[in-house]
Amino acid sequence: MTTEGQAQNGRQPLTCKAAVCFGPGEPLQLTDVVVDPPKEGEVRIKILYSALCHTDEFTRSGADSEGRFPCILGHEATGVVESVGEGVTTCEVGDLVIPCYQAQCLEGDLKGRKCPMCVGYEKHKTNLCGKIRAFTGQGVMAADGKPRFTLKSDGSPIYHFMGTSTFSEYTVCHQESVAVIAPDAAPEKVCLLGCGVATGLGAVWNSANVEPGSTVAVFGLGCVGLACIEGAKHRGAKEIIAIDLNAQKFELARQFGATKCVNPADHGDRPIQDVIIELTDGGVDYSFECIGNVKVMRAALECAHKGWGVSTVVGVASGEISTRPFQLVTGRTWKGSAFGGWQSRAEVPKLVQMYLNNEIKLDEYISHRMQLSDINEAIRLLHAGDGIRTVMKIASE
Repeated sequence: MTTEGQAQNGRQPLTCKAAVCFGPGEPLQLTDVVVDPPKEGEVRIKILYSALCHTDEFTRSGADSEGRFPCILGHEATGVVESVGEGVTTCEVGDLVIPCYQAQCLEGDLKGRKCPMCVGYEKHKTNLCGKIRAFTGQGVMAADGKPRFTLKSDGSPIYHFMGTSTFSEYTVCHQESVAVIAPDAAPEKVCLLGCGVATGLGAVWNSANVEPGSTVAVFGLGCVGLACIEGAKHRGAKEIIAIDLNAQKFELARQFGATKCVNPADHGDRPIQDVIIELTDGGVDYSFECIGNVKVMRAALECAHKGWGVSTVVGVASGEISTRPFQLVTGRTWKGSAFGGWQSRAEVPKLVQMYLNNEIKLDEYISHRMQLSDINEAIRLLHAGDGIRTVMKIASE
């Protein structure tokens, strides 16, 4: 990493390496970018480790309607605060942090501004803080409506992604998106709590609120699906059915707590929901779709038990979902979960502490370790279904 005119308190731009996506469907290019100093209410972070998530690939592929190019992807990471802008009160230089794509307002934030949704989540009705959402959705910062990244070669703007952009040695986030965590946490492991593992655990614990003795079906055995299985086991579910087309994932699913594994390919043209209904004598109490496939979302709903079954959509998809209204009229609930319902800055540090207390897994999700320069190989592995999570080293500690 090189610096350019770095002055005290991080008030000058930095030049660093980043994996830039210049257009939908294009491979990422490791190139030099300039990262501006943080403005009011912003935090500049040195990214240590970042994992690759399906949502990164969803946007890179061009399927994301909010995708804006060129951009720097990445949203599941750990880093160290390098500098802070004026008005930042909730973190300081040297803090170990997890950038959180789902923001959260706190009382100490700049000028006390809050979004209307915060009234809801203060009553624990939602975690969907909208204070900076209009800006992060456009890849810019709230202070001036501009990105903090430019291409070193020509000064052209590079847009942010999900308010995090962690495939860069340095990034700038709103302070609402920065969770300060225990300084003794292993950054190469707890980065998974920036999305995948936190999302799966929270979908089970917060969004669906799975009860002891329940029957559960999990569609998709990637990181999020395995975290749903872990969460269901933690809650005392009596039966956990793991569903995936890749039978090589079944052994790991059993290690996480699955009691049955089902491959839809083994059942020909028979709808998988019918298979699950038969296995469970009427359907499951809770189902989770962790793939991002609208047809699977329907199957997950329709395998939920009539009268009380709850199906939670966790995966991200660009298509529209559909089912017969009778499925809902007869008592099933269809709901969604964003970031597992966690209030990011308040609760991600608690998840980190749970890991430090050996109450949740993280190590077992990591299948590959790479450098940022290997990002396109990590994407290839993702498409091949090879492994669970690839963690990349971004900058030196």
